[in-house]
Amino acid sequence: MTNKLLDLKNDPFLLKPAGIEKLWGGTRLNDDFSKNIETENLAETWECSTHPDGESVVGSGVYKDLSLSEVISKNPYILGEKLKGLNDLPILIKLIDAHQNLSVQVHPDDEQAKKLEQAKNGKMEFWYILDAYKNSNLIYGLNHNLTKEQFLKCISEQNIDKYLQKIPAKKNDVFFVNPGTIHAIGKGVLLAEIQQNSNITYRLYDYGRVDKNGVTRELHIDKALEIANLTVSDIPKQPMRVLKYKKGCASELLCRCKYFQVERLLINTERTRILYETASTQNSFEVFLCVSGCGIILYEPNNMLMFFKGDCVFVPANSVTFKIHGKATFLKVSC
Repeated sequence: MTNKLLDLKNDPFLLKPAGIEKLWGGTRLNDDFSKNIETENLAETWECSTHPDGESVVGSGVYKDLSLSEVISKNPYILGEKLKGLNDLPILIKLIDAHQNLSVQVHPDDEQAKKLEQAKNGKMEFWYILDAYKNSNLIYGLNHNLTKEQFLKCISEQNIDKYLQKIPAKKNDVFFVNPGTIHAIGKGVLLAEIQQNSNITYRLYDYGRVDKNGVTRELHIDKALEIANLTVSDIPKQPMRVLKYKKGCASELLCRCKYFQVERLLINTERTRILYETASTQNSFEVFLCVSGCGIILYEPNNMLMFFKGDCVFVPANSVTFKIHGKATFLKVSC
């Protein structure tokens, strides 16, 4: 193990996710993305994570079978100059299958997380909708101003649903979920989530559901109401997105905030001999999450990495130059 860590290489490598079971999970992450994780209700796969609640494991290369957190702790410079001084991944990347409605919840910002949980990170989220049923919705804020007292009364009387702002979920839509925004993912939505490295969730409402043991899930009303925005939320509008083309690839910026940047890459080199060529900068690592298609990554000297739909590739900062061949769509994440 020690020898592996000393043999530092800047080659891209695959990650194996942690599987998270929830009562609202389903089978699509196994069916559509071949995760092969044996669990009854697979709700989330944490594709790129150093969080102790679900760590990714390296799936290829010299670091194979080591946890990503172990690799980073021994070689923090693979995160990049911008993140110098950190020995942990600042983001968490997930795939989420909402077979049933998620609980209505809210997350803290950095300052609130430190105050309430003595944690260093809050939880800013970004959603990219991979698929959704025809009538699937997201909950995004409130459609009516409420006081804390009014909100508590609605919770106790089980009629909060009429004050929750519901918006349709459509494939290829994007959403920022700022800390303090009351929100939930609706039944039938399949999405990729990029967020800060945090698992702090305050549940406000869970439809009175019980788990397989007949126990209701814990709610966190007091903390939630301390941070929740109880005023009417603007209906989120889809941003203007501009595709930029070059041989074998089209790309577009999906989001940029202080914590991360997400681009969508559409690779198609089936009919060209000029492959998509890239390398990470010295400023930040990059993560390539394949959400459709398959292909190969080629890098020197004479190395090859095959990828398929659902695979997640970690690219260290200042990586070797590599080329991508195939037909695929990636979410490319950097800090």
